[in-house]
Amino acid sequence: MIILPSQCAICRAWPSQAICETCVAAFGRPVMRCRLCATELPSLICNECAKQSPTLDACCAALTYGWPWSQLITAFKFHNDAGWARHFALLMKSAPFADDALLKADVLIPIPLSHQRLAERGFNQAVQLAHHLSRAKTQSQTLLRMKHTSAQSSLKRSERLTNLAGAFAVAPLLVAQLRGKNILLIDDVVTTGATLNFAARVLKQAGAAHVEALVLAKTPA
Repeated sequence: MIILPSQCAICRAWPSQAICETCVAAFGRPVMRCRLCATELPSLICNECAKQSPTLDACCAALTYGWPWSQLITAFKFHNDAGWARHFALLMKSAPFADDALLKADVLIPIPLSHQRLAERGFNQAVQLAHHLSRAKTQSQTLLRMKHTSAQSSLKRSERLTNLAGAFAVAPLLVAQLRGKNILLIDDVVTTGATLNFAARVLKQAGAAHVEALVLAKTPA
């Protein structure tokens, strides 16, 4: 088998991996984040989460959504470049608390896309990430997207909550499989956490005992 050389997508070092170790060290170093919403801060729980008590039991994020990661994630999601999932999953595994979350999770559930958005994109990026994190634990048909919603990134926080009302449901024939289980939600980017918390609420109503989330990147506060 002939192995072709490659360039680092960030610094263009040649030959290199898709993301070289130097760039991972420079731009992907772990930072302290709130354990409930993954906001970057110097303490384990931010003031907002201390007041609101999110439905999620914990949230881990590997990166801050900004240069250079925002461009690479855009290529992954919107330019039909699913091959990035393997590289991003490795970064997700290096996030603080990620190893523990993956180990204790009974099931990995990727955040589902609506049929319309799935048809537009051609694949669900969260499913691809989950498969590379643990294909054996991934259940991509358990959580259903019941309606097509506007992109959360285009909405204000209050609008995001209204936008997601009734957006998720658990597949009726799979409800029994969730009872008493530890669930790890998988997604690419978290902003306010509204999507993850709505999904966690539905899963807990179905009987899940514990719901955490592992995401690739968190947008800055």
